[in-house]
Amino acid sequence: MTNKGSHRFSVVTIVLVALLLILMVACLLFGSVDIDADVIFSILMGKDSGNEALNTIVLESRVPMILTAILAGAALSVSGLLLQTTFNNPLAGPSILGVSTGAGLGVAIVMLAMGGTIGGVAGDSIGGYMATLLAAILGAAVVLVILMVFASIVKSSTMLLIMGILVSYLASSVISLLNSVATEQGLQSYVYWGFGNFTGVSLDQMPIFAIVIVLSLVAAMLMIKPLNALLLGTRYAQNLGVNTHRTRNLLLLITGVLTAVVTAFCGPIGFLGLVVPHIARLALNTSDHSRLMPVTMLTGAVTALLCTLISVSSPHGIIPINAITPIIGVPIIIYIIINRRKINYFN
Repeated sequence: MTNKGSHRFSVVTIVLVALLLILMVACLLFGSVDIDADVIFSILMGKDSGNEALNTIVLESRVPMILTAILAGAALSVSGLLLQTTFNNPLAGPSILGVSTGAGLGVAIVMLAMGGTIGGVAGDSIGGYMATLLAAILGAAVVLVILMVFASIVKSSTMLLIMGILVSYLASSVISLLNSVATEQGLQSYVYWGFGNFTGVSLDQMPIFAIVIVLSLVAAMLMIKPLNALLLGTRYAQNLGVNTHRTRNLLLLITGVLTAVVTAFCGPIGFLGLVVPHIARLALNTSDHSRLMPVTMLTGAVTALLCTLISVSSPHGIIPINAITPIIGVPIIIYIIINRRKINYFN
């Protein structure tokens, strides 16, 4: 790491941490119910505000929402980074390649075909949201296996994207068929889940949600050296002693788990996994994963919190996250497409 690169990494990290803290405070202060800052602070310090409703809003709604947004934003962003490196394609992402749709199909089977509900997001009982989580992981895994097989046959990045889009259409078609035979309760739960939100993970569900994501992010961090080797090409990575087949399988497994757990609990959140890695690369001007990975996590957390703040601050009720992320993501993707030849991401 050069001195210039190290200085840039430090500055970007400090700015992102500051933004993260500011947005966390803002998400605590703003919402559908106005609560004074001193009341929120006293509740967080364990003091009784004298108003049970306010205690519930702060501790059981806003705090879990903030933690969910941070974890989900980091998870989806790292998923996008891993896919872009694995397939050497700057336009790869969980939503574009159909991974999120595959996870959504798994959730749809639990909620629609089997008559389950997500009671907010992932079930009122441990069995309920564990079944949803496992179904989402299985759905994402099926899509990733299809992409792996297709990537080994066709080397074109464009064809891989087309394959991902086709898989998404196929999964969406199956979901539509399930909608036609679902119960009214299951259909309502699925429609609400499909809007995307960070407000449905309760304190009881948070331990499983957080543990799975944190362990998967740690596993991603342990893959930094193989990821950097893949940037140099498969043959060069093999010459460096990297088992590329096993590495790709591990990367896709991590991606599948991260995408599936967020999709199961928060809905099919679009654009974060595709856009955030590009923001991190542009900020650092490097593809070195030892710096890119942590900055991608922080950028994802900051972006998710910003979307959450916009979502809950509307005077007309909560705005679905998926109505906000395209506004941020589409201009960035257009810029990437237009300037793709000028930007060397994989170096």
